Amino acid sequence: MHLAYFDENKYTDSNPYFFIGGFLLPEDKAIDLENTLTQIQYNFFGTSSLRKDTEFHGNEMFHGKAQFKKRKLSERVQLFEDISTFIINNQLPIRMVSIDVNSHRKKYTYPTPEYRLGLMLILERFCDYLEQINALGVVFGDYEKDEIARAIIDFSDFKVSGSTPMYHGRPLGRLIDTVYFTHSHHSRFLQVADVLIYMAGRYENASNVPTKWHDKQVYDIWGKIKANTDVLIQCWP
Repeated sequence: MHLAYFDENKYTDSNPYFFIGGFLLPEDKAIDLENTLTQIQYNFFGTSSLRKDTEFHGNEMFHGKAQFKKRKLSERVQLFEDISTFIINNQLPIRMVSIDVNSHRKKYTYPTPEYRLGLMLILERFCDYLEQINALGVVFGDYEKDEIARAIIDFSDFKVSGSTPMYHGRPLGRLIDTVYFTHSHHSRFLQVADVLIYMAGRYENASNVPTKWHDKQVYDIWGKIKANTDVLIQCWP
């Protein structure tokens, strides 16, 4: 059994790319992996409590906001580094979907809403990996009130119909039960998915290599992840 964790970004006019995805981990290693993340959290925050003010959040980490407001730049960059080391050392596969929102809406007369489309595609990519290793999986997502009910209904419909409604839609039989949603501050694994999505959303479509020190450091960290782990990003359309 594998556990799959995903999150998504909030696209903007200045960065109109919707990213959704995260990573998978083997169930039998979950406790050891969570213990490692607990140690990373303790090293940074001085506590292992799961609270909003001890949560890894890519955007806040990068910009020094919220619980990271008074932390040194070098400490925040090191936290990105520690999370990347966690992914690389454990060889955790990363699966993401990147939707060019403007191109998607121009291409189709009645475009599927980005979250619904992204959910379909990322569930397919999780299943591709599970098929590859001949395993079953359970999926966990960050709780979003405006999307959660629709997502659960969609997943149920996809399983009953045998596949997603994509042109080359694939079966989702390797995903068991339902998509589980919880608040990200209750799950360190979801927090890691958030950090990965933040880096992908910031750097995958960047036209230039960043010049500011911390930006360049995090850019290089994302590049190191891509070079040293199993990373697949599906681009749409």
